[in-house]
Amino acid sequence: MKNYLNIQRHALSGYFERVALENRFYATHISLLMALFYYSDSDATEKTFQVSRPKLMRFSRIRSIATYHKNIKDLVEFGYIEYNPSWHPQRGTQIRFIIEIPNHP
Repeated sequence: MKNYLNIQRHALSGYFERVALENRFYATHISLLMALFYYSDSDATEKTFQVSRPKLMRFSRIRSIATYHKNIKDLVEFGYIEYNPSWHPQRGTQIRFIIEIPNHP
């Protein structure tokens, strides 16, 4: 029997459900989010992580720097990520997922 990740029980399942219902997103937004998830520490989604723009563009298959920056700007504006750019060639940009935790009575 294969060991599959049960996304319905994963910490980010609500986050992905929110993404799926987002009317303002194009495929590039979703592929960029998947790239961010890939390069994050998926066991500690609330923590900041570092990743470079070229890695994110390569993984998400975004070829235009303008498209990459527009999508990052949208993800920040829509409340999906925090983004702190780094202009240092060896240090990656700092990213953190903004995950809303539902209130339970």
